Amino acid sequence: MANLSFLWSRALLTNRNFLWLLLICNGLGTIYGYYWYGEQLIDTYKHNPAWQLVFVPDSPTASLFFTLALLYLLFPLKETASTGAKWLRYIIEALGVVTSIKYGIWAVAMIVAGWMKGGPVYWEHYMLIVSHLAMAVEALLFTRFFAFGRMAAVVATAWLLLNDTMDYTYNIYPWLPQALDDIIGAVRNFTVGLTIFSFLLTLLALAFAKRR
Repeated sequence: MANLSFLWSRALLTNRNFLWLLLICNGLGTIYGYYWYGEQLIDTYKHNPAWQLVFVPDSPTASLFFTLALLYLLFPLKETASTGAKWLRYIIEALGVVTSIKYGIWAVAMIVAGWMKGGPVYWEHYMLIVSHLAMAVEALLFTRFFAFGRMAAVVATAWLLLNDTMDYTYNIYPWLPQALDDIIGAVRNFTVGLTIFSFLLTLLALAFAKRR
């Protein structure tokens, strides 16, 4: 058990070589995620105002925030950094954690829900399940190493609620398995509820980090 605990230990997670590995993996995953959303982005651009594009790619944007947050661990701000620079770090870190938890769980839930409704099973689904679960897990593991607090988490959650509102007001939510088309209302309610859950889980992770 002691050897297993090394997998989530400070010694491993803050090791610079490991951080660089995570940065590369998350960076590549972010690029692939935006590629995955390519068709929907093009469709949105053709039929919707351009300002709505920012609300379309949810998971890769979460991965982007987390990747940027890792940079702060590799290249910490100086003590003399301005208040604005520090708050930018807090917001990026909070967004990286709260959004990664939310969309990591959300994507897995949608895939499984599609299966349960009789939708087809593709090999890509298993890849997406593993990668999105990893998003949620790494966000929780790294919360204790980030500098953000509850106020930044509130700001990140406000962004998620805005994103939820845009998604289900203008129908720019991520394309879902066809089997879920008849329960969009339930998907919307689950999505908003998951935003609140992700916020509460982040607060719990922050509280746990302070006690260590």
